[in-house]
Amino acid sequence: MAADTNTVPFVSVENMMRLVLDIGVEEAIAGIAECIEEDFRRWPLFDKTPRVASHSAEGVIELMPTSDGIDYGFKYVNGHPKNTKEGLQTVVAFGLLSSVETGYPVLMTEMTVLTALRTAAMSAVATKYLAPKGAKCLAMIGNGAQSEFQALALKRICGIDTVRLYDTDKGATEKCARNLANTGLAVIPCDSAQDAMNGAGIITTCTADKKNATILSDNMIGAGVHINGIGGDCPGKTELHRDILLRSDIFVEYPPQTRIEGEIQQLEADHPVTELWEVMTGAKPGRTNENQITLFDGVGFAIEDFSALRWLRDQIATSDRYILLDVIADPDDPRDLYGMVQREKDRM
Repeated sequence: MAADTNTVPFVSVENMMRLVLDIGVEEAIAGIAECIEEDFRRWPLFDKTPRVASHSAEGVIELMPTSDGIDYGFKYVNGHPKNTKEGLQTVVAFGLLSSVETGYPVLMTEMTVLTALRTAAMSAVATKYLAPKGAKCLAMIGNGAQSEFQALALKRICGIDTVRLYDTDKGATEKCARNLANTGLAVIPCDSAQDAMNGAGIITTCTADKKNATILSDNMIGAGVHINGIGGDCPGKTELHRDILLRSDIFVEYPPQTRIEGEIQQLEADHPVTELWEVMTGAKPGRTNENQITLFDGVGFAIEDFSALRWLRDQIATSDRYILLDVIADPDDPRDLYGMVQREKDRM
């Protein structure tokens, strides 16, 4: 990778897709998951703040910044559920990684594909620490843009061999089943969420509607399962009946953000939750018995994006899947920016 101080490597959507295919989707997810675990274990080192959100009736636009004191990263991301009906993506994103020492950016990238990979990696990391031992079957409720990544992440990291699919849109389920064919997973389309629960030790909900919904009701959840509730990502948007939360041990990324955006917005502000980084470091227990219901209330946090950006920087160091952008002014004399502009006349 070029070391010019006035150019920044940029990974486009095309190059991101090709890079992931070079590596393999499952291996890319596993690599990001490894970076997430490393960064969660050094959680206290990071700047942490709930994402800066601009809400509207149509959706939300957010900035997600963090720093470990060496690198600084942020992601721009939206969430507009209505977009699907208009032939647009529900979520689009881009991000940047920069040097704290100089403030110069060192990587710019699309993050629509990268976010899908990191969200799947985060679910798999949480599942690795919280799921019942030997769980091999996943119920995937919501078969949209995230679903295939989620299933492949749990296959690669947690060893599932079966995925039961349900979506209110049968076309989405057909799409997901088609994309997961020949991946080594047994794929079972289901006619209801209740049907999808049969035999599943792991349940992942990932729906897009911007509302308080009941995707899973209390009577659908038996003892001993693990739930990844990852569809909630803004105030007024939930997927699980409140009674499920009251029966579960709840694990979160960053409580100040999750209490605003996650499933636990339905509960009292002091309802106990466990931060996942504490489980990873051994400071607090995760699953403690076979009858326990564990819930990962995942809303996505900036440190996960930082991990994904860090992973990507390492990948392009030995790859040509990027272009260089001229985005940093570099005058011969740092004090003479005006002179640099004037001298450009000679090149015009």
